[in-house]
Amino acid sequence: MYAVIRIRGSVNIRREHMETMKMLRLNRVNHLVLIPEEKQWVNMVKKVQPYVTYGEVEAVTVERLVKKRARLMGDKKLDAEFLKKHKFKSFKELAEALISGKVNLKQIDVKPVFRLSPPSKGYERGGIKKGYSSGGASGYRAHDINQLIKRMT
Repeated sequence: MYAVIRIRGSVNIRREHMETMKMLRLNRVNHLVLIPEEKQWVNMVKKVQPYVTYGEVEAVTVERLVKKRARLMGDKKLDAEFLKKHKFKSFKELAEALISGKVNLKQIDVKPVFRLSPPSKGYERGGIKKGYSSGGASGYRAHDINQLIKRMT
């Protein structure tokens, strides 16, 4: 499973990129979505690569995201009652089910977008316009996405 975070705004963005961002549900800066490792999803992310950063997310990070930032309809936090209703023993079990693909956020009535804070100590020194491989923040960052998410939650 990939975590995709929007890092740039919508000024001077081409229409086709804006539409792809809407399909990914990345409407604002610092929003995160979890997507499966399927070809059509990855191709959409690659299309908007200058505006997002993404990578493989670990179960520990998903557990932290769900515990701190997941919201139900009506902007309510997830709690023990919610876990009991959907037959999960803990947030860790829910995170593992999400990563394995046994359940998705829509099935359990959780909003598919996680609203994050800007990263503490900022993005990388190269800024948000350069790619991650050349010292910036945008593009593919493999497992380093987990460190960024930790700084943003």
